[in-house]
Amino acid sequence: MRLLPLLLALLGATAGTPPAWAEPARNVILFVADGLRAGMVTPDTTPTMARLAARGVLFANPHSQFPTFTTANAAALATGHMAGDNGDFSNVIDIATPIAAAGGAITPFLENDAVLGEVDRAAGGDYLNETTFLQAARANGVATASIGKVGPVLIQDHLSRDGMGTIMLDDQTGHPGGIPLAPALLARLAALKLPAAAPGRGDNANSGTDTTPGTTTANLVQQAWFNNVAIRAVLPMLAANPRGFAMVYWSRDPDGTQHNQGDSLDRLLPGINGPTSRAAIANADADLARLLTALHSLGLDATTDVIVVADHGFSTISKDSATSQAARDTYPGVPPGLLPPGFVALDLAAGLEAKLYDPYDHDAELPAHRFPRSGSAIIGPPAAPLLVVAANGGSDLIYMPTPEPALARRVVGLLAAQDYISGIFVDDRLGRVPGTLPLSAIGLRGTAVTPTPAIVVSFRSFSTGCAIATTCTVEIADTTLQPGQGMHGSFSRADTNNAMLAAGPDFRAGFVDPAPAANIDVGRTILHLLGLSVRDHGKLVGRVLTEALNNGAPPRLASGITRSRPDALGNVTVLHWQQADKTMYFDAAGYPGRTVGIAGK
Repeated sequence: MRLLPLLLALLGATAGTPPAWAEPARNVILFVADGLRAGMVTPDTTPTMARLAARGVLFANPHSQFPTFTTANAAALATGHMAGDNGDFSNVIDIATPIAAAGGAITPFLENDAVLGEVDRAAGGDYLNETTFLQAARANGVATASIGKVGPVLIQDHLSRDGMGTIMLDDQTGHPGGIPLAPALLARLAALKLPAAAPGRGDNANSGTDTTPGTTTANLVQQAWFNNVAIRAVLPMLAANPRGFAMVYWSRDPDGTQHNQGDSLDRLLPGINGPTSRAAIANADADLARLLTALHSLGLDATTDVIVVADHGFSTISKDSATSQAARDTYPGVPPGLLPPGFVALDLAAGLEAKLYDPYDHDAELPAHRFPRSGSAIIGPPAAPLLVVAANGGSDLIYMPTPEPALARRVVGLLAAQDYISGIFVDDRLGRVPGTLPLSAIGLRGTAVTPTPAIVVSFRSFSTGCAIATTCTVEIADTTLQPGQGMHGSFSRADTNNAMLAAGPDFRAGFVDPAPAANIDVGRTILHLLGLSVRDHGKLVGRVLTEALNNGAPPRLASGITRSRPDALGNVTVLHWQQADKTMYFDAAGYPGRTVGIAGK
């Protein structure tokens, strides 16, 4: 009997701690290089990432979720679910409720902490309706942090808002509407003489005008603050937790700089391949290098898995159209003959002979020769809209508050006649419409608690002719930015082809993974690395990337092409897909010859 206390002590049962010989807790860092194209990860352009991939795993068949926007993919990374389940359909959605932090608009831009809080409340308390991996980690005693770009940072654990759960640091930290910091972190920042408020982006936020180029500066100052706080203050705090840690580090660069770059005003070349965009890529790579150095200095590199992904790819903006009525009209600040912001809403309102209202101007009716300030608009009386258009960039969402199959077919006909369209998807509840595929075919119909779009459109894309087409793609974009600047969101392979790589004690060494992988797989894989599981509401889930892990099994693979019936104009929406085990991956979709990744007829 006297052996029992000794045995319990050795096992750590009496103290509630692991025995001395137990393996150290696993740690995970998810580094998101926002908007980094897979083809840009090279030894010359991103030396740190290239070295990491060479000693670990390069995912050679990566996928962003469509619509290829930041918050949609932030939700995919966080929950492991496609948008049909998590309800984050794009950066701008119709929540059907006025959002005060968005100026009372029902079409809020989700990259804002206060907006996300209101969207949660409007959706019954949890707009994602799925557990994020940071939520699960925090609930199981793992130390958690989310640092970087406002919006996607909070999405990772969006119900932790009091500063006492997951450490949150973003653009709004220390400013009105930001998530508060815990007293222990504030004290540590003060001791290190680090500011407790995030700096602004300075000139990096300058997007220019139709006559003035945008920024020529990467997001250096703001990201230096995030990097310093992460390395000097947050990492040592996380490392002190005996159960390990999980940290998301979301680099705004290269995305923010590629959007606003002033190297190519009204020119498709160099587009997003100019010196400013390349400086932004280098900025993100340097931030990762400093994080890896800090891990080594703290003795954490042997116990920490590092996963690097991009939320989406990137393209250069075009606003040319020979068919659009909106392009033939004149608007302040829009060069003659080019598409204005909100061109989808303007063309639909004209085709339906309906009035147009601006949700960001107290639902005021738009006068002639004016476009909606954000591109989003309400068609028909605001009290009972026919349609709500959520303008996003390389794709738009069209909501129908009262589902009407006849109206949906009419809208599809108007859209299909436009040369800027390349691919139309319609809510399954509205029936099969020639020339379109159902939302369920691309993971946009599931258990979402936010309103589901009635119609989703992707815009035309093409390559300027470089060696790797996905690194020099151009797309029509519904945006306030200018031709020659950067955008994403389309269903082209350029926008779905996001960078993905990983290295660490749980990943294979020197492995190029040919199997399809996607952002929805990342959160699932992190849960597996941490030994955690969650309860799912929906079924549109990713998989654990087993083939990339030590002694992991490869998945069963399949691929195919899905085509719609042709419409009256002969348009066919074509979808190229792959499958690994039960998980679907979408390479590209659109009209043949109008989408990079979909060959011509």
